[in-house]
Amino acid sequence: MPRLIASPPSSKRRQPAEAHRRICRPREYADAWNQRRANEVASRLEEPGQRPDFEEITVVLSGIVRVEHEGGVLEVPAGQAVITAPGEWVRYDTPDGAEYIAICLPAFSPANVHRDS
Repeated sequence: MPRLIASPPSSKRRQPAEAHRRICRPREYADAWNQRRANEVASRLEEPGQRPDFEEITVVLSGIVRVEHEGGVLEVPAGQAVITAPGEWVRYDTPDGAEYIAICLPAFSPANVHRDS
């Protein structure tokens, strides 16, 4: 079953006041040639179901990502994350648009995602 991470664990490390972190939005990674496609992906996503061979960590930056799984549905809002295990059936949807970062371990490939036909 997917695990919802409501907030990141607090860090004991302190940083100097002038140091700050910056999260790059997905669109910042796309060059001008890919900008149109990046905007389409960020605005609306509805994927087929899949049973991947990888762990997937999805961090939601804005909007809501809906994660359908065999045990029900999770609504993951901005500032939260969800972790899905290898071999677990899931389907992602962003009905109102969302920006998120997905990390797949090991890396995503068409051969290891096993999407529904």
